[in-house]
Amino acid sequence: MRDFDFSPLFRSAIGFDRLPSLLDTAMQSAGPTNSYPPYNIEKAGKDSYRISIAAAGFGRDDLGIEVRDNVLVVKGKIADDANGVKYLHRGIAGRAFERSFQLAEHVRADGANLVNGLLTIDLVRELPEAMKPRHIEIKTGAIEHKKAA
Repeated sequence: MRDFDFSPLFRSAIGFDRLPSLLDTAMQSAGPTNSYPPYNIEKAGKDSYRISIAAAGFGRDDLGIEVRDNVLVVKGKIADDANGVKYLHRGIAGRAFERSFQLAEHVRADGANLVNGLLTIDLVRELPEAMKPRHIEIKTGAIEHKKAA
């Protein structure tokens, strides 16, 4: 694994101190991973995204979605078959899964929908008013020095 030196970035950018740990997490998850269930990540609009997960055979009660510390976790577990069905061939995967997605700051889950075996999770980026661009008025005249309290 390579170690990257981010110190040149920190000379001109402020608040990116989480970047190295985020890249480490991405590099660890880029290795050999479980590909079940398959999923898509779409950009649905300027500030909206959608994750679509193939969840064939899973019902609403078999799935769980949780967001904690900017990580979206989707879990699926089908309850044991109480009907005593004996399969000669079981090609429809119904095994338990857990998928994690790292969310950027100010991205929140807006809702989820399960239709025809496809679980969709809508995500929205909402910047707080304090982070939106604002105009700073330039005054002319004498400079007033404020005293520290």
